[in-house]
Amino acid sequence: MDILTIILLLVGFVFLIKGADLFVEGASDLATKLKIPAMIIGLTIVALGTSAPEAAVSVTSALTGSNAIAVSNIVGSNIFNTLVVIGATAIMVNLSVTKDTLKQDYPILIGSSLLLLLFIFTGSQISRIEGIILLILIILYIAFLISKSRKESKNMPVGTTHLTPTRIGLYIIIGIIGIALGGNFVVESSKDIALSLGMSETLVGLTIVSIGTSLPELITSLTAAYNKKTDIAIGNAMGSNIFNILFILGLTDSISPIPTTGIMFTDTLIMLVIIIISYLLAYKHTDFDRKDGLLLIGLFIVYMIYIILRN
Repeated sequence: MDILTIILLLVGFVFLIKGADLFVEGASDLATKLKIPAMIIGLTIVALGTSAPEAAVSVTSALTGSNAIAVSNIVGSNIFNTLVVIGATAIMVNLSVTKDTLKQDYPILIGSSLLLLLFIFTGSQISRIEGIILLILIILYIAFLISKSRKESKNMPVGTTHLTPTRIGLYIIIGIIGIALGGNFVVESSKDIALSLGMSETLVGLTIVSIGTSLPELITSLTAAYNKKTDIAIGNAMGSNIFNILFILGLTDSISPIPTTGIMFTDTLIMLVIIIISYLLAYKHTDFDRKDGLLLIGLFIVYMIYIILRN
């Protein structure tokens, strides 16, 4: 491993984070002009934007034959989103959880995780057909949210925005370019680091790559919480997790079927258990308070120790 590899990895993360930031800002302003409610913005526009780094890394991994990074990146990112993004945000401010999140978004996320676990368990690979099924489900999910937002936005005033239509378009385009370039740098550099340190691609995906590509979710949710927009904060984390499984993994698998392993099943099962734990915490109090946040951060530390020792 040489210094250039590390520099390219860091540059990749900068491109991913800044690209996602520009994309989210442009897309959020566009959504505001279209009178889309804050929770829907968090579940769709912001979630899709902050999940773009995972998409770039996973798709690039599929195209280069490194599917182990693709899957472990998704699983690791969802664990990071659930434990660190929600946990750190809850430490900053009480994070209210709406009835819709408890009755709609959490069940969809748990169901998607169970479906992924089933796909891994029932075959030697996640087939293209199964990938297409995931893509169909995300299309149905987005259609449902759009229909819901139309009903809720009828009586909403048009929000204020600070970007012109031209700047909105430029932010979105530049953001996508930055995300694509950053994804390529991160994947290639991570593979070199894994090889030089004797680490498996799975471990790299669960740690370096998943944490790096989840930084936009963390930054976005913390910023939203600081600005008292807790609907966007929780919607961003929940929406990103759903997009990661249904859209990103579905797209990645449609490009190249993903071979399954026992470790992959174990990691996905751990992800499911963690999501259920966070759901039970939210269901009990209808919010995440500071104690819940500290508990979630503590669980993440335990998880990181486990996967490092396991390697």
